[in-house]
Amino acid sequence: MLKNKADVKSLIYIFITTILFIVQWGWIGVNSFIYTWYLFMSVAVSVMTHNHNHLPMWQSKTLNTFTDWWLTVFYGFPIFAWIPTHNKNHHRFNNRDGDDSITYRVSEKNNFLTLISYPTISGYYQQNAIFRYLKDLKTNNKQKYWLCISQYVILFLWIGGALLLDWQKALLFVVVPQQVSLFSVLIFNYVQHVHANEESEWNHSRNFTGFLNFMLFNNGYHTIHHHKAGLHWSKVPEAHKEIEQNINPILLERSFWWYIVRSYILSIFIPKFRTNSMRLERMSEEEKDRKNEKMIVSDPQSEMIAT
Repeated sequence: MLKNKADVKSLIYIFITTILFIVQWGWIGVNSFIYTWYLFMSVAVSVMTHNHNHLPMWQSKTLNTFTDWWLTVFYGFPIFAWIPTHNKNHHRFNNRDGDDSITYRVSEKNNFLTLISYPTISGYYQQNAIFRYLKDLKTNNKQKYWLCISQYVILFLWIGGALLLDWQKALLFVVVPQQVSLFSVLIFNYVQHVHANEESEWNHSRNFTGFLNFMLFNNGYHTIHHHKAGLHWSKVPEAHKEIEQNINPILLERSFWWYIVRSYILSIFIPKFRTNSMRLERMSEEEKDRKNEKMIVSDPQSEMIAT
């Protein structure tokens, strides 16, 4: 009943995340190793949420709805929100003007402060798209509207019930992992687009090609994802290889963690580790071209030379 057999891996992740939650809540409490593993699974949940919204896992609508609910409670927000904010907005504008999740809304810089502030800023500006989407569904598709509302209800009952049972456990095993999930996926979006060239066909995204892709469903291959958003995550590496030669090597990173350490910690002390904005470089070149054109138009002698 799965659309793609590779999503057995997604089901294994769902099973592991659920078991880790039950074991921690019901028996062992906080164990540093288990809890770290659980938080990593929370990051994986955000990636699965992204994948499921682009390409639902099941052929059955009922199973897709149950999966929506499970992802919602472990992700920490109704997952239908990906449709207006990501599928319909981010993939349309791809970090250009009009994208609610643009990386340069507040600053053109790329440093630790812009990194950690981005999720809150981006999340705030994406809310209008969610409300507009719900309003449209309420008018034009009541069935889908109530399915979206059901995600809010399930999430409220999950968090509220957990807080009533044991607020301390709820914070540790429900609220904190949800925030990790929500925060991490926006961090991924930021590092994949910041200081890339949003107007370029191939250089609009940063790609991470290392081992983390095995753990996180090939989420590091971002250029090909924007070119083929409906491509199943298991087929992304091969598709990436077909276009890799078109991408500026600066945007091909082997290690996600080395990029994070280099760009946001070491760069404070070592300037060569700071990223250069391909967006600003493009804009600078465009400005030079405009000035040259004005000079040619305003200088009759230049016109004669040109002719």
